[in-house]
Amino acid sequence: MVAIKAHFDGYAFIPEVPVSAEVNQKAIITLLKPEHSKMSKKERLLSLAGSISREDYLEIEKVLEETEKVYQNDW
Repeated sequence: MVAIKAHFDGYAFIPEVPVSAEVNQKAIITLLKPEHSKMSKKERLLSLAGSISREDYLEIEKVLEETEKVYQNDW
């Protein structure tokens, strides 16, 4: 299985890189959620977290904030 980045032009999915495939070759397409660049850090975390308890969410948020402070220049 090969993963290929593509975008949808309203009619078809257009590969963003050259593709080596046969005509009519079957494919599986996974649609990603729209880019998260306009979301706040908290909104991105909530969109990825799924269903967790508020207590678990707060613990994850605290760890992420601490990590940003410690490794701010390493990311």
